[in-house]
Amino acid sequence: MDRAKLTYKDAYHHVMNRGIKGEDIFFDNSAKSYFLKALKEKSTSNRMRIFAYCLLDNHYHLILQNSSGKLSEFMKQLNGQYGIYYRKRVGEKGYVFQGRFKSTLIQEDRYLEMAIIYVLLNPVRSGVTEDPWDYRWSSIQEYFANDETSFIDKGFVEGLFKKKGVLSNLLAEWTGKDLSIKKTRMGDVLGEDRFVEKAKARFNRRKEKGESKKMRRYEYELEPVEKVIEDFKEERGIKIKDINIKSKEGKELRNELLVLLKDEVGWTYSEIIKYPLFQKLKYSSLGQLYKRTKEKQERG
Repeated sequence: MDRAKLTYKDAYHHVMNRGIKGEDIFFDNSAKSYFLKALKEKSTSNRMRIFAYCLLDNHYHLILQNSSGKLSEFMKQLNGQYGIYYRKRVGEKGYVFQGRFKSTLIQEDRYLEMAIIYVLLNPVRSGVTEDPWDYRWSSIQEYFANDETSFIDKGFVEGLFKKKGVLSNLLAEWTGKDLSIKKTRMGDVLGEDRFVEKAKARFNRRKEKGESKKMRRYEYELEPVEKVIEDFKEERGIKIKDINIKSKEGKELRNELLVLLKDEVGWTYSEIIKYPLFQKLKYSSLGQLYKRTKEKQERG
């Protein structure tokens, strides 16, 4: 039986699947082109943000955001549509992919960058090419290029790495390295220990509440934003609108809320920057504020 996929709305994931028994299911350029066409169609119809992809002959990798909360349905449709195409091409019946799909929950920030680098280096690890920029069947050539027809969210990725040279340097640095995946009984996680522990705690709370397997099958929710903000206001004895972000105390309160929104609610920086308290900040500064605040909290 497939293990439930740990996810929630707007969660980041590294998703992969391979051909049954390791068979070459993307056996020619037409097959690879068809899969990318299906990926574009299904990600659009399911409102799923795709940041990176890579196809090899017998498997594929995706980095995406579960922006609609429909990750399982999206993957079912994508694999199903390609499965129909594959069986028509080769004239066979039965399974095309080896299992449902593998999914790793990714913490935002540098972990997301690491996952994207890892996927783009897949052709190098497989011995297909020595230079990832030369590989045709990944999203790498879409970044920092004047291509307005791309279906992936290349602007988001370009915002992470800032310059093509930075991306190139990281690709060179990471050649031969692997991801430090943490194994949990809910699934694989790429992130800090605290991120993993919070995910475990949420899983256990839902189990203790006696929810049915059907209810818990695909998603495990984070805390509602309203509850987190209300608890924050009550514990600090202050209203959000009264926080003076020009003062040292106000900045500290703002930064504490930033950590809560990211860790407890699961908001991305794109969502946090829209909240009134953070609108005057630069998007690029949120990661550093989060990191510094976490380090300060851990020092006590």
